[in-house]
Amino acid sequence: MTASSRGGRVLRGTVLSSSNLCSRCATSYARTPARFYSAAAEPAAASPTSGVSSSTNPPPPLAAHPSPAYDIRSGLILTRAPLLTRRLHPFESAFFFYQKRLEERLNNAFIPSIYFKPDTPRRMEWDLKIGERQGTVAKELGVYNGKSSTAWQDELKVGDPLSSEEHLLKSLLKDAEVRVSEDAELIPEEDVVPVELPGGRETEADRTGDVRRLDRQLDRTLYLVVKGKDGWGFPADVVPPGENLHECAQRVIDQAAGVNMNIWIVGRVPVAHLVQRPVQKDDGSVEKKGEKTFFLKGRIMAGQADLKDNPFGYTDFKWLTREELEKELAPEYFRGVRNMMSNR
Repeated sequence: MTASSRGGRVLRGTVLSSSNLCSRCATSYARTPARFYSAAAEPAAASPTSGVSSSTNPPPPLAAHPSPAYDIRSGLILTRAPLLTRRLHPFESAFFFYQKRLEERLNNAFIPSIYFKPDTPRRMEWDLKIGERQGTVAKELGVYNGKSSTAWQDELKVGDPLSSEEHLLKSLLKDAEVRVSEDAELIPEEDVVPVELPGGRETEADRTGDVRRLDRQLDRTLYLVVKGKDGWGFPADVVPPGENLHECAQRVIDQAAGVNMNIWIVGRVPVAHLVQRPVQKDDGSVEKKGEKTFFLKGRIMAGQADLKDNPFGYTDFKWLTREELEKELAPEYFRGVRNMMSNR
């Protein structure tokens, strides 16, 4: 395709006519030769002062780049999430108790005939227990009638034993006891089987101080730390060429703690990092490289750590809480990772 006789020019396979452009654009197109973006650049114009084209003066050779002063490392902060909810503050317990009494006062009256057939063991047991509670439908509210003239006095002081966790738990377990047999006969008090919880908040690992077990501190987050040549820390290693941070973190935890753990890496973005500066000689050269370690976060779903035959020289491991980590890790190390740790 050729340009028209009216001054049109070929640009990217399209004829542009100066009559289709404004005066400024037409002047610009006339002064600047058109070329494709993929075409090679034209040689630079000769310098007006020297008369020599700049293309004849090659740029000076690049100086040799010094070796990197830092090793890039990747590691994993493996956590076990809390298995139990935390203990309530006395104010929270009192407020929860107040809400239960308010609900008791606002609800419609409970009609036992809708839920129980007459002259059945379940109806007899209901009548027995509701009589002991003096008409209170809720199991853990104590002696309280939400429909009486004094029902508005439903608040408790903070710290009242009636709103404590122990009282609520005892009331619920007491109500779960079977008091009437299937033959509609009252079971003697000495023959009533008490209902007990299968376990409490304190486990054997808590009582013995075993920091290697995962069934400890059930209402807290635990973090896996390993002991290496530099002391306690999270498992990490140098990122080799061709490996990403999350791939390196997965490899490190597999090689360091074994493959008997079912873990989940939360994301591919680091949650913390540590910087160890290089050691330099008097002439400015690097005597010992520094380290930049990026930590990703993971969760353990099942299994346990096993350091047998790990290639990093780790000799021991612990599952610790935030407060225990602050005592175990070096101060500089802990300052670098503390912001990603939860308070519980």
